[in-house]
Amino acid sequence: MIGTSVDPVIETVATSVYRIPTDRPEADGTFAWQATTMVIVEVGAGGQTGIGYTYGAGATAALVEEALRPVLVNRSALAPAAAFEAMVRALRNIGRPGVGSMATAACDAALWDLAGRLQGQPVVRLLGAWRESVAVYGSGGFTTYDEKELVEQLVGWAEQGISAVKMKIGTDWGSAEEADLARVRAVRRALDDHVALFVDANGAYQEKQALRLASRFEQLGVTWFEEPVSSDDLAGLARIRAQTVLDVAAGEYGYDLSYFGRMAPSVDCLQADVTRCGGITEWLRIAALAKGLGLDCSGHCAPALHLHAACAVQNARHLEYFHDHTRIEELLFDGAARPRSGRLWPDLTRPGLGIELKRRDAEAYRIA
Repeated sequence: MIGTSVDPVIETVATSVYRIPTDRPEADGTFAWQATTMVIVEVGAGGQTGIGYTYGAGATAALVEEALRPVLVNRSALAPAAAFEAMVRALRNIGRPGVGSMATAACDAALWDLAGRLQGQPVVRLLGAWRESVAVYGSGGFTTYDEKELVEQLVGWAEQGISAVKMKIGTDWGSAEEADLARVRAVRRALDDHVALFVDANGAYQEKQALRLASRFEQLGVTWFEEPVSSDDLAGLARIRAQTVLDVAAGEYGYDLSYFGRMAPSVDCLQADVTRCGGITEWLRIAALAKGLGLDCSGHCAPALHLHAACAVQNARHLEYFHDHTRIEELLFDGAARPRSGRLWPDLTRPGLGIELKRRDAEAYRIA
């Protein structure tokens, strides 16, 4: 489809890659990192430019340029969902999961941003707003933090009015259980009773170990256990869910709707990541799938990209206000929302997604 005589058509698709060092070493139960790579896609039409991005390898940009740009140029700039399907078809022989889905996600977000800018409307109004704002939970508490750093970060979010905070667990195999329990105990003591405490193992445990810890976490007032085992172990997730009162959550590594369909019976909340699952178009479908099954969904990381979509669905429980991504989004963009009373509010005075790249500031981190 090349658009109509009344629709502006996509003229340009440009990519850029940035690598932003962390403010200190970071790790979770299964991975360690000292920098985050962001791939930005800018799509131009009718004198406007939409922006989208993903957190992934620089190779994502090459895939956009080779496989997705050709199917986007000359298409209607006001039909993001149709463009999404064209991108999925273009990836058939390359492979959609992983880098393919992240490339699609960055383009899809840029297309929604562009459509809003062309129509002078925030994206949430294009989608049909259901709520004015969405709750967030503060997320970080990396396993590399000592107890003082851990407590200071999580208590700091609570003092800003955020009503739930999340920490990483899965410190090491030899003494993981006692070390994790000590860390959780220290945070729980420091938080006010009304602040919910979440834990995230990033798949670091085996099933029986996760069950032992779930029982202890219940006693410590934890309410959310994320990826207690690998997200590939759907049967294990389901058994843990059946034997704990904690909400079991997973989904951040999902790349398409069918993945979430398979996972849904095993969890209490589906965590789709708009920068991985294919973008806003697919995230909305995942939210609808969850709604149909009586589940909530949650936006994983990248709060600036999730905000408008989350305000357009009834069953969005919250967004992850992730330390790395909130820091990057404030460094590189004007208009990234900050929490007020523990919630994010889209700026309805700004068209599209409401963010603008701070090009001069971003240039210091550009690698491609």
